[in-house]
Amino acid sequence: MDAKAFDYRKGWKNSSGNNEFDKKNDYVDFGTKRVNPDRYISQDFMDNEWENVWTKTWLMACSSSDIKNLGDYFNFNIGKESIIVMRSSENSVSAFYNVCPHRGNKLFFDDFGFVKDIGCRYHGWKFNLDGTNKLVTDSETYRDEVLCHDLDLTKVKVEEECGFIWVSMSNDVPPVREYLGDVAEHLDLYNVNNMNVIRHVHSDWAANWKTGLEAFYESYHLSYIHPQTQGMMEDYFMQMDTWDNGMNRMIVPFVEPAKRQEGSNLINDSTNIMLNDVGIDPNTFEGSPFEAKKAIQDKKREFSKSFDLDYERFTNEQLTDSFVYGIFPNVQLGCHPEGVFVHKFLPHPTNPEIFTYDTSINYRSVDDSNYNVPGWFGLPEETNTNGQVRPEIVRYGLGEKPDLGEVLEQDSELIPFVQEGVRSKGFRGPLWSEQEIRLRHFHYELDKYLEIKN
Repeated sequence: MDAKAFDYRKGWKNSSGNNEFDKKNDYVDFGTKRVNPDRYISQDFMDNEWENVWTKTWLMACSSSDIKNLGDYFNFNIGKESIIVMRSSENSVSAFYNVCPHRGNKLFFDDFGFVKDIGCRYHGWKFNLDGTNKLVTDSETYRDEVLCHDLDLTKVKVEEECGFIWVSMSNDVPPVREYLGDVAEHLDLYNVNNMNVIRHVHSDWAANWKTGLEAFYESYHLSYIHPQTQGMMEDYFMQMDTWDNGMNRMIVPFVEPAKRQEGSNLINDSTNIMLNDVGIDPNTFEGSPFEAKKAIQDKKREFSKSFDLDYERFTNEQLTDSFVYGIFPNVQLGCHPEGVFVHKFLPHPTNPEIFTYDTSINYRSVDDSNYNVPGWFGLPEETNTNGQVRPEIVRYGLGEKPDLGEVLEQDSELIPFVQEGVRSKGFRGPLWSEQEIRLRHFHYELDKYLEIKN
């Protein structure tokens, strides 16, 4: 690429319009600091993160669709804690630590499910769906001085916003919408409330959670680690934006062969797949990739009218491109009109060099045989997409190859090697380019929580 063409203060802009949802933010300079690599391997640093990040911020627990009905619950595990989120009334959600106040027994063991009330299998204590105590077994054998203590489940702060359930172990946090800032309105656009989880996978990787997150926060590596993506998407001329509280975004142009490769102005197999996805016969289509993209956008607007999808709220770029949002501290959302991909990077309870990659797909189901899931979703053939049944979480252990498609499997192989290199005495800390501004922005925010001077 032409070095003279890039001005890091301006970056790239992917859209020609000035819509409030895809306009480019003003550049913010997060410096050129080289962070200490101890943050990827140190037990002390991990403990500091637990005390000052994980227990002090909002965390995405699950999708709203996971607890649609009264009595539905989801078991959210983060580090040392298990937190239950429960649809406790038609219009409210409750959250509490997964522990009985009597003797500390764990109450829920499944990932999600339904209950009429909450019971402890150890001594039979019972609780209402909002966590308040309803029964102490043989209460007459307790002295009044014991029963006067709080007998309810210990509550966790919880809010429902943008189609997701959010929890915080701190009461000293702003409302979720205030925390998300402008990103909240961006997420509202996708109506995740009308989607359902159709696939959910947990995969344990031998790396620090930040090593994993960083690989998803940039496209700098795509042409080298994932060359098969070059025919489908641009990876250099990409818009990146940052907001307060560690929120950020990159806009990944789809149906645009990467300018890095030869023949970027020609239709290729990836273009043909995306044409076919919307019912355009690639064998008869004549035109450039640019014209193919416009044809796909036009076809999606036809779908909107035919299936009452209300795509009028989207710009043309939002119909085809991937609008990827980073939610501090550990979430990335890939947003598309058809569905939202959720990527969470969950720390191991005790080991700073292991994390769980938690990925799920929220899909807007349409009850019409003429409407199909896009092929680039990469779903296994047996996937149920009608949204009626919440799939079980598929788990892959450490070192086990996850069935996540070629690109993510390549990441699962690469990232442990990156972690090995980070551990070396020869590594003195990352050197981030402006293509990796989301990484620098993330660590800038992390250091604020940990009170590390930038």
